[in-house]
Amino acid sequence: MQPTLEQPENLKSRRTGFWSRVKAHPLAKVGPGLITGVADDDPSGIATYSQAGAQFGLHTLWTMALTFPLMSAVQYMCALIGRVTGKGLAANIRKAFPPVVVRGVVVLLLIANTLNIAADVAAMGEVAELVTGLNRHMMTAAFVFATLGMQLFIPYHRYVRFLKWLTLSLLAYVAVLFTVKIPWSEVALRTVWPQFKFDRAGASVVVALFGTTISPYLFFWQASEEVEDMHGHRAAPLVRNTKKAPKELRRIRWDTWSGMFFSNVTAYFIILATAVTLHNAGVTTIDTAAKAASALKPVAGNFAYLLFAVGILGVGLIGVPVLAGSAAYAMAETMGWKEGLERTTSDARGFYSVIAVSVLAALVIQYSPISPMKALFWSAIINGVIAVPLLVVVVLLVSKNSIMGEFTASRTIIVLGWITVAIMGAAALSLLF
Repeated sequence: MQPTLEQPENLKSRRTGFWSRVKAHPLAKVGPGLITGVADDDPSGIATYSQAGAQFGLHTLWTMALTFPLMSAVQYMCALIGRVTGKGLAANIRKAFPPVVVRGVVVLLLIANTLNIAADVAAMGEVAELVTGLNRHMMTAAFVFATLGMQLFIPYHRYVRFLKWLTLSLLAYVAVLFTVKIPWSEVALRTVWPQFKFDRAGASVVVALFGTTISPYLFFWQASEEVEDMHGHRAAPLVRNTKKAPKELRRIRWDTWSGMFFSNVTAYFIILATAVTLHNAGVTTIDTAAKAASALKPVAGNFAYLLFAVGILGVGLIGVPVLAGSAAYAMAETMGWKEGLERTTSDARGFYSVIAVSVLAALVIQYSPISPMKALFWSAIINGVIAVPLLVVVVLLVSKNSIMGEFTASRTIIVLGWITVAIMGAAALSLLF
């Protein structure tokens, strides 16, 4: 049959139709909440959840049930600050508090984030070596330059679509549960009635779990991404355009709470999967997410191991940009630099320099005497400690009419915020004393 002149147009039409369907997919329309939630389950978070499950079995599942409403309320407050004011979290802190407050927080954030990135890319390199047989250092460098290149040279509105589709990688941890036998009645009991001893080891794990679940870098990221989305839609802050407030507030509420639910359910499943496999097999120490994956292989089989490994790579590609980006937003807002992933590198040199330095410093750590994995657990604990004063600042910000106008947070959200401060403060004090 001879080709007709209409065939190229038909082919073009089919391609256009395909991309139109992709853009119309519900996943393409979700906001920063989903990406923030998935970034919370980065490789370093997976290592922390795996350690909790391996060391304490089912007796730390309660932490995920408790942290869900607290984490959701906190991230909702941060998203609200960004969308209402049109500025990121650091810019609002600088406006409402003495300079020493925001500078101290940002310095600690930069240190913790760089260590976190180092742990994440190291875990990704190890997993890639386990799956492909290629050298881990070569794979680590490849992941570093790939994520850095995407942030530096791809506009946010395109890059964010890639991140949204990567969120599906978390489903790998749901699939792991279908490969092992689960005592669901005991799981339900231990979720609400654990046999947990608050000695130093128990307190360390609880603070690490809270620190990796309710993490300071997520506060900065979600507020700034609301600002990015606002600029992308050529919208004005809600304090200047109140007509769009009802629709935007509904979107933020749904996006944030659903994103945090996805995050916490996944973390719950990671603890559960490692509890019923590694803990029951007598494996109680997990240094890295990659070791958690490899330890699953002889206990739960190749399929569970591969699912766990694929999940680590997928969420790592989300977690590293979020860690680097949150530090860059915080530093740029503190210093008054131009910032934003929609800007070009020449237009926001300081902002992109922070991203490049933090990611490349994390790569250098791989070849230094510093063990990013040993620093990882302590960085999670440090996050849990420094989150307390930062949470106080966030709750005060969303309560101020001078900052939020008529869009101050509801009494329920503010109460949940103060409960989070109290619980995380008590956990930190229990670790110290």
